[in-house]
Amino acid sequence: MPPVPASKRTGVQGVFVAAITPRRQQEYSIDLSATLELIDFLGESGVDGIALLGSTGEFVHFDLDDRRHMVNFAAKRSRVPLLVNVSHSTLDGAVELAREAAGAGVAGVLLMPPHYFRHSQEEIRSFYLAYADAIDGVTATYLYNIPAFTSEIASSTAAALLTSGRFCGIKDSSGSLEYLSELLAQCAGTPFTFLAGQERIYVQQRRAGAHGAVSGVASALPELMVALDRAIMAGEQERSQQLEARLMEFLVWSDLFTWPTAAKEALKQRKLKSGALAMPLGAEGDRKLQEFAEWFRGWLPAVLRESRRTK
Repeated sequence: MPPVPASKRTGVQGVFVAAITPRRQQEYSIDLSATLELIDFLGESGVDGIALLGSTGEFVHFDLDDRRHMVNFAAKRSRVPLLVNVSHSTLDGAVELAREAAGAGVAGVLLMPPHYFRHSQEEIRSFYLAYADAIDGVTATYLYNIPAFTSEIASSTAAALLTSGRFCGIKDSSGSLEYLSELLAQCAGTPFTFLAGQERIYVQQRRAGAHGAVSGVASALPELMVALDRAIMAGEQERSQQLEARLMEFLVWSDLFTWPTAAKEALKQRKLKSGALAMPLGAEGDRKLQEFAEWFRGWLPAVLRESRRTK
């Protein structure tokens, strides 16, 4: 089955960075200055866009005012399109954040089912439809499926919402190779944008019709993810394999820590302010993080060279 065309309303496709959110030391607030510096760095790296305040952005640590404030400044600063995660534990919170993001002029918003409590598929459908009624089309909305942290959006539920015409697409972080094929079959004839949220299966999903990625790894290594995406789309199989192998090397290390610890340390090694970690790692975790930092410093130059290489 041929890929579904990307959303014409937003043009969201390619590599979107799931950006970290620098946090001030010993505070619950966002370090806005460091965030804007990160947006500059990412925007100059060749990515197609930036996604703010998602799981990699640790949105659960910040209150609504802080999230709104950051989005308003980021939208003014960014030279690439922005997606903003407006997920909240309540419908009212999600609606408020979506309206604020729309007012800031972002390309669209991402929305999970309400987090913490588990919800049935009927409840999830009702939540999204009530949200769509409340925002009345003020911004493009993408479903955000991340069952590791909140209720799963079953493919049948996602298909019902996408074919309603009220949602532009979906970011899928389920890690399931079958999810995309199921949606393509269930949404036949309905254009929607599919953004992959799991780097380990990105090559397969991109070749199967995904329109791009919202990548946490790209927060630390935007050059690698952009080069990989371009190689896939150009049909450069050998180059894709080489770059994917580099990606997997990074992911092996990142698995030693709670995400996004490795991404934040990698940015620190790249001389960018990544902010405080949400919790201490302990003596063993600190030792492993130091080992990772030493490995990353030695590994990075070759990866950047390989990412810049053209045919």
